[in-house]
Amino acid sequence: MGYDIERFVGYVNEGLLCSICRDVLEDPLQAPCEHAFCTACIHGWLVHHSNCPEDRQMIDASLLRPLYRYMKNDLNRLQLHCKNREYGCEMVCSLESLDRHERECEYSQIPCSNAGCTVQIERRNLDGHLAVCEYRSRECPNGCGYTILSAEDAQHNCVAELRTELELLRSEMICRVEEAKHEMESRLDSQRRHMVQKESILQNEIEELKSQMSRMMSDVRSLMAAERQHRQELEQAELEKREL
Repeated sequence: MGYDIERFVGYVNEGLLCSICRDVLEDPLQAPCEHAFCTACIHGWLVHHSNCPEDRQMIDASLLRPLYRYMKNDLNRLQLHCKNREYGCEMVCSLESLDRHERECEYSQIPCSNAGCTVQIERRNLDGHLAVCEYRSRECPNGCGYTILSAEDAQHNCVAELRTELELLRSEMICRVEEAKHEMESRLDSQRRHMVQKESILQNEIEELKSQMSRMMSDVRSLMAAERQHRQELEQAELEKREL
């Protein structure tokens, strides 16, 4: 839908009116036949039709193009009243700057920023409303440090709140201690398994060294026995030589 023509100051050229809603063009698009439409209007029309609502020429959404620059400039220069005129805003601005003004307009209806509050109020009156809003929050005047809603003042009990907080902290601490304990046990188990594995490897290496040493001793004894035998044979041969 376009901008209500009643909001505009002075004459509005017929070419700047939407061919469907007959209001001033909003986010305009132009067909090849040069008729202009609001984007929302023409897309809604093409859901059920395949031609231009003015001259019935066939058109397709892919053929729609932005408005000519000179027409866009004429459109942006139009002067109109703020949408909050009924609430007291007397601002008249160009269509080009309208969005910026209405985003900041003091007469705009905005929601209260307090959670739970459903009041819609003019921006200029927001601070006054926040000061008395039943959903406003503030720090407990008794010094417990809690942020409370005005609606909860009668039910607020500093001792009970602090006791609850203490219990929550205690529970959280117990959980963290248990987590740290489980993590340390897991690490110790991992280190213990690693040490057992290393011990088994070292034990196997020691047994292998013992086996090698035993074989070496056996070889040494065999060599010594062979040496004695050889010496005896030499002595016997020496005796036989003397006798001869």
